[in-house]
Amino acid sequence: MDDINLHYRFLNWRRRIREIREVRAVRYRERFKKIQRNGDILRYQGNSDEVGCYVAPRPVSKGNCYFEVTIIDTGVRGMIAVGLVPQHYKLDHQPGWLPQSVAYHADDGKLYNGNTVGQQFGPKCNRGDRIGCGIYIDPVNEGQITVFFTKNGKEVGNVEIARPPEGLYPALGMHSLGEEVQLDLHAEWRKEEEDGMMIVDSHEDDWGRLHDVTVTGMLLEYVGKGKSIVDVGLAQARWPLNTHCHYYELEIMNAGEKCYIALGLARRDYPKDRHPGWSRGSIAYHADDGKMFHGSGLGDPFGPRCIEGDIMGCGIMFPRDYNQDSGDDMEDWEPDTQPKYSQVRNDLYANNDEDEEDGEEPEGRKVMVFFTRNGKIVGRREVALPLGGFYPTVGMMSTGEKVRVELHPLSG
Repeated sequence: MDDINLHYRFLNWRRRIREIREVRAVRYRERFKKIQRNGDILRYQGNSDEVGCYVAPRPVSKGNCYFEVTIIDTGVRGMIAVGLVPQHYKLDHQPGWLPQSVAYHADDGKLYNGNTVGQQFGPKCNRGDRIGCGIYIDPVNEGQITVFFTKNGKEVGNVEIARPPEGLYPALGMHSLGEEVQLDLHAEWRKEEEDGMMIVDSHEDDWGRLHDVTVTGMLLEYVGKGKSIVDVGLAQARWPLNTHCHYYELEIMNAGEKCYIALGLARRDYPKDRHPGWSRGSIAYHADDGKMFHGSGLGDPFGPRCIEGDIMGCGIMFPRDYNQDSGDDMEDWEPDTQPKYSQVRNDLYANNDEDEEDGEEPEGRKVMVFFTRNGKIVGRREVALPLGGFYPTVGMMSTGEKVRVELHPLSG
């Protein structure tokens, strides 16, 4: 008899566990309307008469108390709102308009606290600005919560509001054509005691050279003319690949007019107006034609073409006995203080591949460079390391191109 009771108790326990999991699955589900989401990029999809609203799947908490939104495009009117709302907030209203919600609005710099009439709060926000929202939890008064907002890492102000029983959820509102943002629900921050400055996780310092390319978090955007082959936009990482960090990836967020996007490796003083792979000391996989370019303007058939949404990767297979040269420490460097080689470099060689042969610099040992597409290896090529190492280098060359770059995808 006891065995039968134990059996039924076990079955009942399994049923309750299953019901709890089903409830949690429903609870922790993001909600959005009139918004298109592609990874961490959110775009307004309404007709400007309708509000687009996004509500995150999980509420802010002590362990995850801050998030950020980076404005990629303000669209027609820049009516972008960032704040906190209850779990079942109506998606046809901007955050901050309805009770128990609060939001900082980019178009007028006002704070909306459960009302369609806002109060003057902070500066307006434009393209490239980062708007952050977080909470201070008061252990004494659990019914109240302090919500603060930041702009570009600096605190704008805060407001105390009632805390709903189900918690408050990160929310984003948009209300005009062309609006586009990048959402980071796991942004890190801490407040310095001395000057009150907000320290926010940023990726801008990862890049040593930028030419006709802007950086917004992990997003690179081409801002050049895009009319000829000399209108290359180049982004080169601050540090070369090494045995500890030997691989990086980019995701094509917007293919632009012609998807002239190149992912590769290049020497540290690579010409800023040359696509990766076109000139000496570089190798690259080009998205528009699927070719590999290795120190030449003529590419070899290599792999499939890449389009919007594809993830391209590049890495180095170092020999087991390879040791990082102690003279190539990964320290900060300035573009104007390039190393001097024994050979004289002619800046006019950018348009003449034959001239490059006369100015070759010393090279290191052979390594295997490989490329991937959507997690699968496309191919590999044995090449000689330039003096100073191979630096992750991204090239773009047509209007509207945007990529998201992860320089350390294998870490953590």
